Amino acid sequence: MAEAELTISSKTYSSWSLRGWLLCRMAGLKVVEKTIALDDPENRAELLLLSPSVLVPRLTHEGASVWDTLAIAEYLHELYPHAGLYPEERIARAHCRSVSGEIHSGFINLRSALPMNLKVRHEKFPVFSGARQDIERIEEIWTECLSAYGGPWLFGEKPTVADAMFAPVAQRFLSYAVALSAPSAAYCNWSNDWDLMREWIDAARREEDEVEELEVEF
Repeated sequence: MAEAELTISSKTYSSWSLRGWLLCRMAGLKVVEKTIALDDPENRAELLLLSPSVLVPRLTHEGASVWDTLAIAEYLHELYPHAGLYPEERIARAHCRSVSGEIHSGFINLRSALPMNLKVRHEKFPVFSGARQDIERIEEIWTECLSAYGGPWLFGEKPTVADAMFAPVAQRFLSYAVALSAPSAAYCNWSNDWDLMREWIDAARREEDEVEELEVEF
């Protein structure tokens, strides 16, 4: 049987690659990583054949090809329902899906204002007003989840799809020294100390070549 393969781009810049990789690791699915340099025209053409949406990550597993990050989450949840990707309780599970979907489709201003770069840490960084509204909404989501489910993760004692979706957000806030409430700052640090997050960051720091991130989603 062929091994599962996860197509990703730069570990330094690609927020969606990080999310897909976290989901696979959380589910316990062993994958072979295939890195696509998106600034290479030949690799771009190859990715066009692999994924109609020209986005990473893309999971290939037992004949299935799954490229949208939330689709990967749902696919893995079907395969590994006991991995805890979503909360067990119905209402909490619906809440988790809702906030994960919100980060998947929204926060356009924050995407452009604070691009992901795991190799930088700013002591100060100007954040324009449009992005500030996005930050306030993210803090509202985090505060609500941490209060409702008791932390330290957004939905309780174990990381879920929501934590994978918000992991790059936490890294952006840390990279650009975004001023946050105490609970939000604590969650950012908790996410940053996640063993899977540390593994990804260490690999990002070993990347020699900067790869242009193709996707424009947050």
